[in-house]
Amino acid sequence: MGYRSLWQCVHDLERSGHLVRLDEEVDAYLEAAEIQRRVFASRGPAILFSNVKNCQFPMVSNLFGTLDRARYLFRDTLDTVRRLIELKTDPSRAMRQPLQYWKLPLAALRMLPKRRSRGAVLANQTSIHDLPQLQSWPNDGGAYITLGQIYSEHVEQPGLLGSNLGMYRVQLSGGQFDPGREIGLHYQIHRGIGVHHAAALRHGKPFRVNIFVGGSPAMTLAAVMPLPEGMSELTFAGVLAGHRIGMVHGSRKGANDLPIYGDADFCITGIIDPEKELPEGPFGDHLGYYSLAHAFPVLRVESVRHRKHAVWPFTVVGRPPQEDTVFGELIHELTGPVIPTVVHGVDSVHAVDAAGVHPLMLAIGSERYVPYDKVVEPQEILTQANAILGQGQMSLAKYLMIINRDDDRELDIQDIKAFFSHLLSRIDWQRDLHFQTRTTIDTLDYSGDSLNRGSKVVMAAVGDPQRLLPREITGAFNLPQGYSEPRICLPGVLAIKGPEYSCSTARSFAEKFSVHDGINKFPLVVIVDDSDFAARSLNNFLWVVFTRSNPAADITGIDEFVEQKHWGCRGSLVIDARVKPHHAPPLIEDSEVTKKVDALAARGGLLAKYL
Repeated sequence: MGYRSLWQCVHDLERSGHLVRLDEEVDAYLEAAEIQRRVFASRGPAILFSNVKNCQFPMVSNLFGTLDRARYLFRDTLDTVRRLIELKTDPSRAMRQPLQYWKLPLAALRMLPKRRSRGAVLANQTSIHDLPQLQSWPNDGGAYITLGQIYSEHVEQPGLLGSNLGMYRVQLSGGQFDPGREIGLHYQIHRGIGVHHAAALRHGKPFRVNIFVGGSPAMTLAAVMPLPEGMSELTFAGVLAGHRIGMVHGSRKGANDLPIYGDADFCITGIIDPEKELPEGPFGDHLGYYSLAHAFPVLRVESVRHRKHAVWPFTVVGRPPQEDTVFGELIHELTGPVIPTVVHGVDSVHAVDAAGVHPLMLAIGSERYVPYDKVVEPQEILTQANAILGQGQMSLAKYLMIINRDDDRELDIQDIKAFFSHLLSRIDWQRDLHFQTRTTIDTLDYSGDSLNRGSKVVMAAVGDPQRLLPREITGAFNLPQGYSEPRICLPGVLAIKGPEYSCSTARSFAEKFSVHDGINKFPLVVIVDDSDFAARSLNNFLWVVFTRSNPAADITGIDEFVEQKHWGCRGSLVIDARVKPHHAPPLIEDSEVTKKVDALAARGGLLAKYL
């Protein structure tokens, strides 16, 4: 259904049983987030918080809490979006199957944003103080907008079709900001708004930014879509919403304002101060840790507006899976078929959510150029790996594991256990590791040696299996002092509890073994703080190993060597995935708020079974 407002969406979800209204007073400080996390984990409904403590505006969360509900929100337009993507991958389809694509020219018209002179969001004025002050984790630096749509334009090419709409976190309070007059914007590297900001600085012009909250759910999804640089997210939002996105121009007489999304529930307008950066954060983020306070741009607030019956949508991020996991699943559904047209030879990629998305990416490529000879070592897939690491957000992958499609054409890239078994049974640690050092990684990843800086490794495997992967531990390994409790995480993957990181290095561990020792039956050994926890579930293994290690610093191996500047090892590969002193702290709930929500669940009601 092409919702024109968030309130229309909320009513539709309530009528159809996808939303529950919570009329009991709820505090936006920690309590609402605790409820959201529990309801999401239980695959529960969207929640309308109609009675927010000390706030006139209702809040809504979990709109995208399940893939089925996300599909329901766009039930009238998803098929059209898929067909447009099909034509992107193969334009000749329109000629071969014209009856299936005859509606697409009309859909293409919806891609054009619509200029308007009025908009519902301009009806009322308010202040930053009066907005819902959502804080999700105890050590967050203040209240945040977590589902904001941040709109900017390029000063050299202004206009709707060259605009950027991104979802970046916004700190409303706390820290060193002038209360009510300044708010913090956190945008990471490789984001479109950064290109716009740099251009404004280069030209010495004011950099204006509008922050939209609410409106059609299509705008929310569009803000996180990985579209090509220079393509406005407003075009995608129009197709997904089923109508052209209305943007209001000239909202203040005589002012050089940016256009405002007329159907938004809220809009904050302002200018980025070119001379000022302030610490933003800490903030509990999607890797499952706090991102710490760092200097980021400051927005000088000019106005805060809202529509009648405005609703404040929010989400909560933290150790995955959370609601943003569903965003990723829906985006993969829509964009997966485009990957082979972006990186030729690549069949599919999978940014692993349980590992925090960017820390681990899986890929299936193809060795296409040697049909006359059996491929026995990675060749073309190494070229494809480099291409993946040169593409937008995919370039932030820290561990990239790539295999050859023809070695197992039935392998599903979403089957992570099967993928690991396929790779580990074939990979040659002497040959198949390729490092990039002192390069960019995700801003939120603290496994590197400084902000935005760390390393990457490509693990490439082709050919027939070279080893059988052990599924149980047989015999003793004669572990060094301080190392204990070996546990199997996956076939061929052994977790060992190590001493505190400062007491012993992974290299000193590996040097205790030779290639003849039994531990080498396991091609991958990970040193962790708690081997029982790491082996308890696949998600635990993925989260611990790939969020707590920096490839160049934390990978070593048994009988390692360097040859022509290529590193390899003849025995097991060892990854040190212990917590290091420079790592950010993990997210832990507030015990008093936990008790409060437990009491809410005990009182019964429609939400009780999900709490």
